[in-house]
Amino acid sequence: VQLVESGGGLVQAGGSLTLSCAAVGARIGSAAVVSWYRQAPGKQRELVASVTQGGRTNSADSMKGRFAISRDAAQNAMLLQIDSLKPEDTAVYYCNTFWSDEHNFWGQGTQVTVSS
Repeated sequence: VQLVESGGGLVQAGGSLTLSCAAVGARIGSAAVVSWYRQAPGKQRELVASVTQGGRTNSADSMKGRFAISRDAAQNAMLLQIDSLKPEDTAVYYCNTFWSDEHNFWGQGTQVTVSS
């Protein structure tokens, strides 16, 4: 399974972005959980948001309200909508698809840089 992320870039604070993660080799809708993580320079990777196959979403309390995860079945992809971007949102964003411990895949990451 290959995950290909896109949509990152340089944006001004207050702007919005939609990140996309397209799956090749598997139907993303069959994954038990799909997630977005991010890793800022010098920090550990952290969960941004996830959604289960049954539609249950989860996100860090600090990210509720500005981050929205969704699946795009037609494109075999998952999306992350980010609103009201802040400089502290600057990070590499990674998508993850989980079927089992043996079938757990990561994308290569897409850089998001927010200028103040």
